[in-house]
Amino acid sequence: MPLKTFKYNREEVTVVWKPEQCIHSKICWTDLREVFDPFKKPWVNMEGAPLDVIVAQVKKCPSGALSILSSIEKNMNNQESTKEPVAIHIKPNGPILVQTSCAVTKPDGSVEIREGVTALCRCGASANKPYCDGAHKKIEFKD
Repeated sequence: MPLKTFKYNREEVTVVWKPEQCIHSKICWTDLREVFDPFKKPWVNMEGAPLDVIVAQVKKCPSGALSILSSIEKNMNNQESTKEPVAIHIKPNGPILVQTSCAVTKPDGSVEIREGVTALCRCGASANKPYCDGAHKKIEFKD
């Protein structure tokens, strides 16, 4: 079943939101409420901040539920990926965050291309394996 996808545009930048991928870390809206406000519809206000601030905030999304579509951003990512090593962060009591473009091969052999940050389940309780869905909080996972 395909994931729902919502797109919010301004000039050459599009914020893409995949709600079923979100782990509800609240990083997007607690740090930039002028743009991301879950209590409003639409919840993304592309006029709420300069584009570079929005792009920087989207890059902080730990699940990859928020991403950027932009020819400028794509070129920047390609240049950065050749200079920087892949960043992998193990979150205390939480997921493994892989910060790069990557191809995830699932047990059935299908491959999914992920951009930006990908949150991988570490607790084993996710209903969306191999991705984190925030279940580690419900089961009080401790590493």
